[in-house]
Amino acid sequence: MTKFYKILKPFIHSLILTFLFVSCDTFQRPVKVHFTGEAQGTYYAITYYEKDGKNYQKEIDSLLKAFDMSVSLWIPNSIISRVNNNDTSVILDEHFISIFKLSQEVSKKTDGAFDVTIGTLVNSWGFGSTDKKKIDKNIIYSLLTYVNYEMVSLEGNKIKKENPNIKLDFNAIAQGYSVDMIGKFLESKGIKNYLIDIGGEVLGQGTKPNEQPWIVGIQRPTEDKYGEYEIQSKVQLVDKAFVTSGSYRKYYEKDGRRYSHTINPKTGYPVTHSLLSVSVLADDAATADAYATTFMVMGLDKALQFLNANKNLDAFFIYSEKNGDLQTFATEGINEILAE
Repeated sequence: MTKFYKILKPFIHSLILTFLFVSCDTFQRPVKVHFTGEAQGTYYAITYYEKDGKNYQKEIDSLLKAFDMSVSLWIPNSIISRVNNNDTSVILDEHFISIFKLSQEVSKKTDGAFDVTIGTLVNSWGFGSTDKKKIDKNIIYSLLTYVNYEMVSLEGNKIKKENPNIKLDFNAIAQGYSVDMIGKFLESKGIKNYLIDIGGEVLGQGTKPNEQPWIVGIQRPTEDKYGEYEIQSKVQLVDKAFVTSGSYRKYYEKDGRRYSHTINPKTGYPVTHSLLSVSVLADDAATADAYATTFMVMGLDKALQFLNANKNLDAFFIYSEKNGDLQTFATEGINEILAE
């Protein structure tokens, strides 16, 4: 036995060391990385768990800046600005093409309730990158002739517009897309568990190290006496995106009337129904973003009809009754992930 042990001793020690190294690497607890910043006129907050605790904020900031050069209406030489100004030399990039294709798909499914050709109306109502204009029903009727997703198409890496006055506006989908873009970047680095929040548009992949889901709050669309928004409900996210759109944040008041930033592309007017907020659960943030805006345009009843026919989406609604009381409605998929 002793003779065999002497012969095998070097191999046994080697196996033990190999096992120890593999075990340490396998059971090494991932390091939590968290950072915040500013992008697209709002905040971002990113949390992920990474073996070595590497911080990718600089790389993510660069990605977001490059993304703005594609779809930001506030940058005069961005791709979308050049398309809107009918620059025939502009070549579309991957981000622009992907957003345009998804936008057209949502427009077709919603019969135009979602429409990225709404740019002229958004600007005229004072919610775009240009100054607000004097507006009346005749002007709106005229501007509506430039709003129709069927009047724009993709030909190779160029946009074809049937009318040069058509202006695209990706604001109802681009932020969600940027969340997905950052998610893909993190996954390219081998990161599988992360939470990305850009201006309240959230993507939660994987779980925390204790296998607990990510917890995301839904704001109550009324301010307290300090001007803050309370949490109405919370949801648990695992491999899902959750995006909220509401009429209570972006608006202006004139002559005692509140004008929401959500414009109905069918009527040309800001929405005035009782729906104050809608949060959409989907597999990706771009899709959730687009449908959150769509449901704000549709209103509660039509949105619920659409959801009944499209089971791949779920939503949480906050609406106001005639007496001003707030009510909520959640689809079955949302009820299943509501946190206690």
